[in-house]
Amino acid sequence: MRHRSVADLMTPTAVAVQPGTSFKEIARLLDEYGITAVPVVDDENRPVGVVSEADLLRRHTAKDGPSTAEAMMSSPVVTARPSWTAVEAARLMERHRVKRLPVVDAEGRLIGVLSRSDLLQLFLRRDRSIQEEIREDVVVRILRLSPSAVHIDVDEGRVTLSGTLDRPGLGPVIVRLCETVDGVVEVEDRLTFEADEDKAEADDDEVHDDEGSPAGE
Repeated sequence: MRHRSVADLMTPTAVAVQPGTSFKEIARLLDEYGITAVPVVDDENRPVGVVSEADLLRRHTAKDGPSTAEAMMSSPVVTARPSWTAVEAARLMERHRVKRLPVVDAEGRLIGVLSRSDLLQLFLRRDRSIQEEIREDVVVRILRLSPSAVHIDVDEGRVTLSGTLDRPGLGPVIVRLCETVDGVVEVEDRLTFEADEDKAEADDDEVHDDEGSPAGE
């Protein structure tokens, strides 16, 4: 399975400002581009901080007048790499309690910005795409089962698995793999196994035999 990376989800043409950019210019950029924060970069396009709407408001209410990006920015800046998975980026956001991450290349230069709303795109994948990925990658390619071995139903990212398998140990494996598919919200396991069905048939036969035996035998 190919997980969506930061490079797949980020906004590649990031708006950035210099440390000396003024309060008013930053406010204009946020309004013009419909964004809530902007990276601050040095002369080599390396992020040195981030200025958000909250930073602007905080500075404005401080009553010491407008200032520059360098004076208002949050620093040091937390960055991500384009090769990271969405999960890695989300964990970093959670750990540092930030809503966006400047994305940098191997030289530390800004190449994009990843926001929480970008990560949410994973959960807006079409159910059909999720279903096809589970069938083709999980069932066929990884587990080498027949495409029809598992019935896969996906509704709003919720996956329901049903069908009869010949190995009981496959159930937990399939569930874990499905949970890692981008866009999956939860997985419901309704899988059964041939051994369970054989036991159920044997129990049923035993009940019928007992019912058919003469009293006292």
